[in-house]
Amino acid sequence: MSVIRNVLIWDSGRENAEWGDIVIGDDGAIAEIAPAQTSRGDVLFDGRGHTLAMPGLVNAHTHASMTLLRGLGEELPLLEWLERKIFPVEERINPRHIRIGAELAFLEMLSGGTTCFADMYFFMREVASAALNAGMRCSLSRGITGDDPAKLNENLTLAEEFDGRDGRVRIQLGPHAPYTVPRTALEKIVQAAKDKGLGVHFHWLETKGEFESFKSGFGMKPADYLERTGLLGVKELSLAHCVWFPVEELEHVKLDNVTLVHNPKSNLKLGSGYAPIKEMLETGVNVALGTDGAASNNRLDMWDEMRTAALMHKGYHGNPTLVSAREVLRMATAGGAKGAGFPSAGMITPSYAADVVLVDLDQPHYVGIDPTNAPEFLVYAGSSRDVRATIIAGKMLYQGGKHLTLDREEIMAKAKEARKELTGK
Repeated sequence: MSVIRNVLIWDSGRENAEWGDIVIGDDGAIAEIAPAQTSRGDVLFDGRGHTLAMPGLVNAHTHASMTLLRGLGEELPLLEWLERKIFPVEERINPRHIRIGAELAFLEMLSGGTTCFADMYFFMREVASAALNAGMRCSLSRGITGDDPAKLNENLTLAEEFDGRDGRVRIQLGPHAPYTVPRTALEKIVQAAKDKGLGVHFHWLETKGEFESFKSGFGMKPADYLERTGLLGVKELSLAHCVWFPVEELEHVKLDNVTLVHNPKSNLKLGSGYAPIKEMLETGVNVALGTDGAASNNRLDMWDEMRTAALMHKGYHGNPTLVSAREVLRMATAGGAKGAGFPSAGMITPSYAADVVLVDLDQPHYVGIDPTNAPEFLVYAGSSRDVRATIIAGKMLYQGGKHLTLDREEIMAKAKEARKELTGK
């Protein structure tokens, strides 16, 4: 047994935060929430009455290794950015680049309290191996474009080797988007997901152009497409972006296995628009939060994402009561964990995974925080710079500015070399 002692505990299952100890079992799960300073066990961390404990943040849609492509093709529309700046560089990416880029992402994510990420890209065996070595929790999919059985088989082989490994890796199938995967190919992918009991991670209605061409290209409404291709019947379906999801069709995805992933900063930066998060929440759909890749955001900072998500919809609708801090925190924790295939993560409660972020409250911007207003302080005043420690499955991976499972200096040096190889500078 180990103990996180004397911390202010918040998660989405609590109306208010409360002071207590978090007792962690040898299996990496939370064994007990006890009154502060009363529990026994090896002290993993002593909050000393000025630390908040919250569930680990879940980045529910990203492309981790695109850290090596950060800053390419700034301020271009999505398709032009992809075709002119991203795709040409991606043609030169090899497995070594993918591993280095993923490890670079882990440095950024762990220091900001992200304990789990859902990733779609290439050479995902490298990402799975790197995540296991680093101690990260992840849900991975091999991005599939066109009608390419080799890519699907690669994704299925990835699942055979890594799905369920150490309880920290889930594998989903990754058809890229409706406009890059023919319907017949998508239906094969969906059937394979059903046969193998796997989830699907899918880009969905990200741009206005994609939405406008949907009817002419497919001859049906988006919700009908999800139904007829069988996507709604897979184990987990994560639909990323959903900026142009017709609000009148949201009832069709109010299903226990469906998650809509909001990527506010990427969608704003690429000029894609505002996802109908107000209506999604009102409908009761499970909503998660993600950064998208570092090439389009340009950060993997879930705190920045939470604040943006809470503010942008208030401004768009002219209503300060919408998309509350508590709703956004749930998106960034339990909502994302569910979509990533970890229903027993994302909350600080007995039997759930001990994925915990420890936040330093001894900061000027936390003066006034108390058990009743902790969510609002975290979202509106909080920052990734406040993270004191990041714990995954009961193991300390980051503490006091130091990565305990990653060699920061070596990763940074390799990342700079890889960036030069890919971009020439």
